[in-house]
Amino acid sequence: MSNSQPTKLLPAAIVVLIVAVVGYYVLNAPDRRDPGQKIGDAINELHNGPDKAARQLEDRTPGDKLEDAAKDEKRDIKKALNQQ
Repeated sequence: MSNSQPTKLLPAAIVVLIVAVVGYYVLNAPDRRDPGQKIGDAINELHNGPDKAARQLEDRTPGDKLEDAAKDEKRDIKKALNQQ
């Protein structure tokens, strides 16, 4: 009965390791947009402010974009809670 525990743990550990490695490579993938696409994305973000539009012109990984989105949401939540 005690031997069944390690055999169940090994496949789960392998799956977690594979997900972690794939996630690392996906979040650190280079920005493959051409300059025209970057400018188009910046124009689309102008209604959110010039700082967010300027971010679209930079070479940023998906991880960087995710971090910026989390910071923006955190700031928006704090702003909304302080207005009440």
